[in-house]
Amino acid sequence: MSQSSAAPTSPIVEVPSIPAREIAPWALFFGLLGLLVLFFISADQGAVSIPSGNAIHEWVHDSRHLLGYPCH
Repeated sequence: MSQSSAAPTSPIVEVPSIPAREIAPWALFFGLLGLLVLFFISADQGAVSIPSGNAIHEWVHDSRHLLGYPCH
């Protein structure tokens, strides 16, 4: 019984390159979405809230403390 000394070959994986012009709209969209989320978590205190009242402040209250924003 003879054993083959050749190591098994792994398939070649080709990483696709994505042009920047295809990534730019998605980067802009997620960047603006991130800024909107950051506004609601960090700046929305109820006084400048888009909906009136403290509803959003109460919804994101724990995340404010988790991220280190004072709110009391």
